[in-house]
This record gives sequence, structure tokens and C-alpha cells, in this order.
Amino acid sequence: MTLYFLVKYLHALGAIVILGTGTGIAFFMLMAHLSGEAAFIARTAGVVVIADMLFTLSAVLLQPVTGGTLMWLSSTALTEGWILASLALYALAGLFWVPVIFMQIELRDLARVADASAQPLPARYFLVFRRWFLCGIPGFGAVMAILGLMIAKPF
Repeated sequence: MTLYFLVKYLHALGAIVILGTGTGIAFFMLMAHLSGEAAFIARTAGVVVIADMLFTLSAVLLQPVTGGTLMWLSSTALTEGWILASLALYALAGLFWVPVIFMQIELRDLARVADASAQPLPARYFLVFRRWFLCGIPGFGAVMAILGLMIAKPF
């Protein structure tokens, strides 16, 4: 096994983790939300926050390291179009993902308070959930586009 293959494997694995965690988090948060049950939402959001910090953040931090190493090992220029487009999309995804982390924490906390006080979810919960959902569309779409660029290297 060459160093290049190992780094490429880690880079692909990171992309899989980001996509897989993002898909799982979106699914479980949506299912919890649709239940309308504050206790279920609080537990689900609590696990989601941990998963995002443990898996997604680790992969997000390693992707530029493995990507840069791959560029160096293959003598690929930073100015190649697909790399520039990938980096721009990566920044875009980050602009949507960072606020989502804080929204997930707030959703968790709002659901915990509602559950503990046996009250319905507050209006603020629904506002934050809508924002969370809407941020996921361009954020996840950018990651999907990066994967396509990584595979095809079209320009």
C-alpha cells in the first residue's frame, strides 16, 4: 500500500462520514420533529449534537489535511478548476453547517425544557427547526456537489 493510496482512502472515508452523518442526523431529527414529542426530540437532538461533534467535526477537520496531502503527493495545482470549486463549496457548506450546530443545541434545550415542564414545544422551537431544515439544503447540497467533483474532476 502506498502513502498516496492510504491518504486517498482516508479522504474518501472522511467524505463518506460527512455525508453519512449528515444524512443520518437529518433523518433522525426530522423523524423526532414529526413525532411532536418533546422528550423524544430532546433525546434525539442530544444524540445528534454528540454525533456531529464526534464524527462530522472530526471528518470536516481532516478533509483539508488529506486533500492537501493528496494534492502535494500528486503534484496537483491548487488552481485546478475542480479544486477551486470544491474549496468554494466546502466553505459554503461550512457557512451553513456551523450555525446548524448551534441550532441543534438550541432545539435540544428547548425540547428539554418543554419536556421537564410538561409544556408544549414553544414557538421558538418551530422557528429554529425551520431555519435548521432550510440551512441543511444548501449545506448538504454543497457536500454532494463536492463528492461529484472529487470523482469526476471535470475541469
